[in-house]
Amino acid sequence: MRFGVNVPNYGDRAAPGEILRWVTTLEELGYHLAMVSDHVALTPDVERLFPAPFYDPFATLSWLAGQTTRIELGTTVIVLPYRHPLLMARMAASIDQFSGGRLVLGVAAGWAPAEFAAVGADYRSRGRVADESLRAMKALWANDIAKFDGSHVKFGPVATGPRPARSIPVWVGGHSTGAMRRAVLYGDAWHPTSVPPGYLEQIGMPQLKRVAEQRERPVPALVPRIKLRITSRPLPDHGRILGEGTVEQLRGDLHALKSLGATHIVLDTTYPGETVRKPAEHYLGLLEQIATEIVDLSSGTLR
Repeated sequence: MRFGVNVPNYGDRAAPGEILRWVTTLEELGYHLAMVSDHVALTPDVERLFPAPFYDPFATLSWLAGQTTRIELGTTVIVLPYRHPLLMARMAASIDQFSGGRLVLGVAAGWAPAEFAAVGADYRSRGRVADESLRAMKALWANDIAKFDGSHVKFGPVATGPRPARSIPVWVGGHSTGAMRRAVLYGDAWHPTSVPPGYLEQIGMPQLKRVAEQRERPVPALVPRIKLRITSRPLPDHGRILGEGTVEQLRGDLHALKSLGATHIVLDTTYPGETVRKPAEHYLGLLEQIATEIVDLSSGTLR
């Protein structure tokens, strides 16, 4: 397994120097992936969960590409309907080139109606727009000249360069049947987040496999994002999500994900609605503890 971290690019402690400190520390510790979040318009419902300032993910990753050498850089997740696929494909390909083929693009259809309204996007058609956007982006990455004629996305023919340095891995987020279908048809991996113990084994993965069988497509890789919230006392399984609880509960969650075949696990230190975060040293200390006590990052195995 490979291990990543969701780096806070928003909130009271978000600043260029802090973001860079997080990512360079993760690279030094041997983590494989650093990811950032996406919002465009901090409407009241969004800002309550993701407070300002909010640094743009594409700009942030482009900057980090020149400040790092080994760690992969990604998004968890880009809201596809907020931007035209021509723009997203070119920005993603540029970052992949700048980083030497280190971009991982996590995507989803979105959830905030007021933010959709603020950017002039149709909330009701977000799933269909997300599907067409992914199809269009893959055409743009695969061809020197591309065109697309969909119900929501139309363009071309257009020159596409620069092409990505590698085939950009696309992780599709969301827990609905539509999101799973999107992952099966257009993604390389399914990227569920903030799920309780037992959900993936009992509900999520069986449903994903059924969708893949119905579409006669391979089952995409499992690449979950889980919380990193360590407590001094155990939490009951019925009241927690993966990654919350004692160190031993975290260890158990990681072993359970390994048994399900997860290829990547992203640790998330952020907590929605948290307006004042602890110093970065607290979170980076936890991540160092994991790297020394729980995970052998050099081999990607659990201790």
